[in-house]
Amino acid sequence: MARIIVLGAGLGGISAAYDIKAAVGAGHQVRLVGDGPYFNFTPSNPWVAVGWREPAKIRVEVREPLQKQGIEFTAVPAYSILPTENRLQLADGQVLEYDYLVITTGPRLAFDEVPGFGPEGGFTQSVCTGPHAETAWTAYQAFLENPGPLVVGAVQGASCYGPAYEFAMIVDADLRRRKLRDRVPLTYVTAEPYIGHMGLGGVGDSKGMLESALRERDIRWVTNAKVSAIEAGQIKLDELDAKGGVAHTHVLPFHYAMLIPAFTGVDAVRNVAGLTNPRGFVLIDQHQRNPTYPNIFAAGVCVAIPPVEATPVPTGAPKTGFMIESMVSAIAENLRDELAGKAPHAQATWNAVCLADMGETGAAFVALPQIPPRNVAWVKKGKWVRLAKIAFEKYFLQKVRTGRTHPVVETYVLKALGIHSLKPPRAGH
Repeated sequence: MARIIVLGAGLGGISAAYDIKAAVGAGHQVRLVGDGPYFNFTPSNPWVAVGWREPAKIRVEVREPLQKQGIEFTAVPAYSILPTENRLQLADGQVLEYDYLVITTGPRLAFDEVPGFGPEGGFTQSVCTGPHAETAWTAYQAFLENPGPLVVGAVQGASCYGPAYEFAMIVDADLRRRKLRDRVPLTYVTAEPYIGHMGLGGVGDSKGMLESALRERDIRWVTNAKVSAIEAGQIKLDELDAKGGVAHTHVLPFHYAMLIPAFTGVDAVRNVAGLTNPRGFVLIDQHQRNPTYPNIFAAGVCVAIPPVEATPVPTGAPKTGFMIESMVSAIAENLRDELAGKAPHAQATWNAVCLADMGETGAAFVALPQIPPRNVAWVKKGKWVRLAKIAFEKYFLQKVRTGRTHPVVETYVLKALGIHSLKPPRAGH
């Protein structure tokens, strides 16, 4: 019997636990290790931050549904990985032994890289976690009592731009509904070299579409922005030129600010020699395995992916939900093959698919593959995208609660996006 530990109980970890258990069967032990009893559907956090979703509606207590599928669950954060010993040390002193480890921790949020940044001891809000989104909603309610300048965006090194654009559009729509938009100057601040870059070098006409959307909503923007410090009520930043020199210096006032941070690997992972790159992201081969420790796999935001291109202000490459599902499917197939004495063959597609709510409408971005040159690159706008995102939310929460996906919902969402399957292609196909 093989002992398989999945480390991290977010979108990637939940998928990995269910898919791996289904692939390897009852003869092998699968254990999911998370940092708490709940799964939170992170893509819905921007809705929580403006009161459009109740936190309980996107949160599931996972122990019981996991146990029903024969998956063990430990709700204790990891302290360190000991790969030469095939052991995982937990924060409470427990030590778990494994034959295979699948890392799906997501990122560490690097608020410490900018003074005054973040919701914990800083002056800005975040939608990166469920608790952060709830704190952002509390702060937003206070803001509504005293509206004023509002800043949204993503700082240098960020790799997750979709939620920043989403939040800017959503908060604009919410303020209009409340008849407060005329009292709130709104600025979008981003490390991207241009609007719609998204860490992908643009997708189709994402630049033109998103610039138009911001103009329609009277949202001003600053690109090539390097935030130097955040203080109570003001953000200090340099706007760089194409050569990386300082073109302008800005001091932006705010009554409310939501900025996406840069990511690094989590502490339990980032300092393990041979496992990660200098930023702490897990190095993997084409089969999602670490080259130094081939019994360690990884999927999701914790994986090392190089930037699509060099930019004046550093930008990272995003890892979207559909890409993560593909990575997880590849790992499940490769573990099944290894346990059967076969060579791993499955490779993830690494396609970028982003469904973004824009308040009254939505935008879908599809880049197949993520890193250019691409077979498919387009952006489409419409109310159907909002419906597709809501459908995907329901689809994934169904998977968390039952271990099974809803085939009708999956087919609808994928068909709308022009994608045939989340499964990785077979070798030679």
